[in-house]
Amino acid sequence: MTTLLFLSYEHLLIIALIVLLLFGGKKIPELMHGLGKGVKSFKSGMKDVEEEVKKSVDEVKDETTK
Repeated sequence: MTTLLFLSYEHLLIIALIVLLLFGGKKIPELMHGLGKGVKSFKSGMKDVEEEVKKSVDEVKDETTK
């Protein structure tokens, strides 16, 4: 059985305040910066994988047409 989690604006505000209390105002920008770098790195890695797959598919197509 699955349950759906619905968050209202009040819930999000409470969560934001708790995060602010736990990490402090100075640490949150550092965390967001690290998160941004991680997302950028992930996207770059996915692009590299896509290029490798395309290259492999092209090589297989070339071999089968010979």
